[in-house]
Amino acid sequence: MEESRDADLEGVELVIASHLARSTIRQLIELGVSDFILSPGSRNAPLSLALYEASQKGLIDLHVRIDERGAAYFALGLSKATDKYVALICTSGTAAANYHPAALEAYHSQSKVLFITADRPSRLRNTGANQTTIQSGILSPLITVDTAEILDCAKVLQAGPAHLNLQFDEPLLDVEKDTDWLAGISVKEFRTTIKAHGKLELGPRTIIVIGHDCAGLPKELLQEVVTNSGLPVIAEDPLSFESSVPHAALFLADEEIRKSLKADQILVIGRTTLSRSINAYIAQTENIIVIDPRVEVVDTNRQATQILLSLPALAPVTTDAQWIAIWERIGKSAQSALNLDWSEQLVAREIGKSIPSGAALFVGSSRPVRDIEAFAVPRSGIHVFANRGLAGIDGNISTAFGISTAFERTYSILGDLTFLHDLSALANPLSHNHTVFVIDNNGGGIFSTLPQSGSDGFEKIFGTPHNLSVELVIKGFGFSVEKVKTLSDLSRTFQHRGLHFVVVEVPNREENARVLRELHQSVASAVRIGSNLA
Repeated sequence: MEESRDADLEGVELVIASHLARSTIRQLIELGVSDFILSPGSRNAPLSLALYEASQKGLIDLHVRIDERGAAYFALGLSKATDKYVALICTSGTAAANYHPAALEAYHSQSKVLFITADRPSRLRNTGANQTTIQSGILSPLITVDTAEILDCAKVLQAGPAHLNLQFDEPLLDVEKDTDWLAGISVKEFRTTIKAHGKLELGPRTIIVIGHDCAGLPKELLQEVVTNSGLPVIAEDPLSFESSVPHAALFLADEEIRKSLKADQILVIGRTTLSRSINAYIAQTENIIVIDPRVEVVDTNRQATQILLSLPALAPVTTDAQWIAIWERIGKSAQSALNLDWSEQLVAREIGKSIPSGAALFVGSSRPVRDIEAFAVPRSGIHVFANRGLAGIDGNISTAFGISTAFERTYSILGDLTFLHDLSALANPLSHNHTVFVIDNNGGGIFSTLPQSGSDGFEKIFGTPHNLSVELVIKGFGFSVEKVKTLSDLSRTFQHRGLHFVVVEVPNREENARVLRELHQSVASAVRIGSNLA
């Protein structure tokens, strides 16, 4: 890893704070950065004042978020939605440390977020000075550009997230108030161009597996690849790939079915992080091709027969009609076996089906994203997002809020613990059209489906029931909220305007685990019969 750079050499006079701040902001605007997220503070005052001036001239959109952790996830969501660099700014000390969870998520998903932390001069480090710590490297594994001098911001914005630590000396306020530092500014349009490199030949008994993150590649481009190949596709995000095989995560949990469907070759696009069954299916194949540009900088130890860092053009595929027919028949068998009663699984399916075309959907970590993968009916026409870099439940509301700024209509589906984990995001409400579905099963539902279920002390250390009225918590913030307990009630919630919360009351966690087991069995049985394996 490249070492952090500290441009504040001992004995060198620091640049006037306002000059450093203005130069940095002007350069970023000229590089096409138009969204800035600011958390209030003192040491970052030069940046705050510069941002306000730029926003008053209509050059940027300035978003103020009081909690640095939430601000960072908000920036992450906005970056995901726009595929543009988003810059966020905070003061020194613990404020900078609160960026770390989102910085890790941005790193592992290679999202375009520029973390700017204000700092005191390096001469004050390790002296006991107030609100001063070692901020260089505080967002590791992001590389820190640590400087007290005016820098070339174009060298900071490369491809993924970056950390800029700016040292400001007193005085922090502007000493040249009449300076029109934004005069003659020339804004460049930010564009990302994806070009195919090389050519890839695939055999007829190949299957394409697309991770939820799509390797950071545009879904529209991957849909072209899927359509042109004519091959069967398994997608962790079935709401973006209408032709994907439905409910593959369910029937591939059966070892005999996996073996019967063994492919000669599997093309994996991105990372598969949701289902053990999908990964088990991939692992049994000898010839695995991976397409993921992040392997070069993040997952450098990833193994496969062949790893490609860019999207190649596909040579024409000679398809095997029998191979395609098998997957189509199995998909239909799986769909026919899913007779869902009121449950988390039915809720996921109905939300995925009911969201209007053109809208965005953010899917929370833990159970919701897995239920969408396993139970949603494949479709297209909506923009689906999730935090799959490290798949944490922290910052999910803030991420969804960031995404909602880029769309006319947004929906989110979150578990109750995920929702409560980021409750401070509600202190900065947005007026966008955004419906947030909170699946309330009073605790960590995913643990009831894992091997530790039933272990001594399970409820206390895994189930963690909160015993709160999520509805009353939301009302305490003054937001519109309703509770639903039936499918007909759920169906009426999709037309609300503004920020609206829907608390979805579902069967308890133990019941949900039982239902999941039965659904796996019924789907596997139907597929076995349909495939003559019974």
